[in-house]
Amino acid sequence: MTPVILTLGNTLVEVMRPARDQPLDQPGPLVGPFPSGDMPIYASSVARLGGTARFVGVVGADAFGACLLARLAADGVDVRAVRTTTSAATGVAFVAYRGDGQRQFIFHLRDSACAGLAPEDIDATVMDGVRWLHLSSISLSLSPSGRAAALRALALLPDTAVVSFDPNVRTDLFAPAELRDVCGVLLERANVIVPSVGEAALLADAATDDAACARWASQGKLVVLKLGAAGCRLYHHATVETVPGFASVEVDPTGAGDTFCAALSLALLEGAAPAAACRFANAAGALAVRALGPMEGAPTRAAVLALLHDAESRPG
Repeated sequence: MTPVILTLGNTLVEVMRPARDQPLDQPGPLVGPFPSGDMPIYASSVARLGGTARFVGVVGADAFGACLLARLAADGVDVRAVRTTTSAATGVAFVAYRGDGQRQFIFHLRDSACAGLAPEDIDATVMDGVRWLHLSSISLSLSPSGRAAALRALALLPDTAVVSFDPNVRTDLFAPAELRDVCGVLLERANVIVPSVGEAALLADAATDDAACARWASQGKLVVLKLGAAGCRLYHHATVETVPGFASVEVDPTGAGDTFCAALSLALLEGAAPAAACRFANAAGALAVRALGPMEGAPTRAAVLALLHDAESRPG
């Protein structure tokens, strides 16, 4: 049986400003809806890269839910365990981009359909063939029932399966103290931790990201600190290695980190050495920023391999 990569959690669409420096507190044009959610983006990216992805979540019985489900199915994600509810609407995030690269979000998530994810949504059929489980803090924090669903997936997961955790901290959704409490179980169980700059120090209550990542690596975990366009830093036992990124023309950075995590998971699951998996993930992340919309730039395996080949063929 082909090993399954499973993820679960938030479901939403994004509606965004089409150009930079158009704040959300003023009237102006919007484009969308674009299918989104950190875990749906991850699942979509796994599937596009040739992996077997399964997603569990809840959407509303509305056009936004249909938009997201159709996109996941078209990308090849197994969505049979996605439940549709009439009791809440599909989540929405409004996004504006600033000229300095920062983003402004307005989330409508806590009372949306995805908060209704429950332990009952995780059964033996969902877990069949799963060899990798990927989660984020958003998956754990939207509701007590959603957190219980994630913990049930962990409980049913074979001991030999890998757990990866992307903190994906959203301080506009959750306070740091709440995040540390919610993420504690995942940080303990995770085999692979993939934080962004600032997240490791925050969650480990450490002075620096390097100190936090080194601490986790000393516990036997594989830690990859995402550095954006600069690539990533790999912590493996006592070894620390910076793996450089790839030049790219950024149109929309949203979702690039989730695509990075998807590529990293798939490469490691397929047996790649950690540094090679990081390079594959850097290439996928660089390609993901080239289109407007969080899932629109997620690349195929052929596109990632072409970028890697092109980089290796250049003189010097």
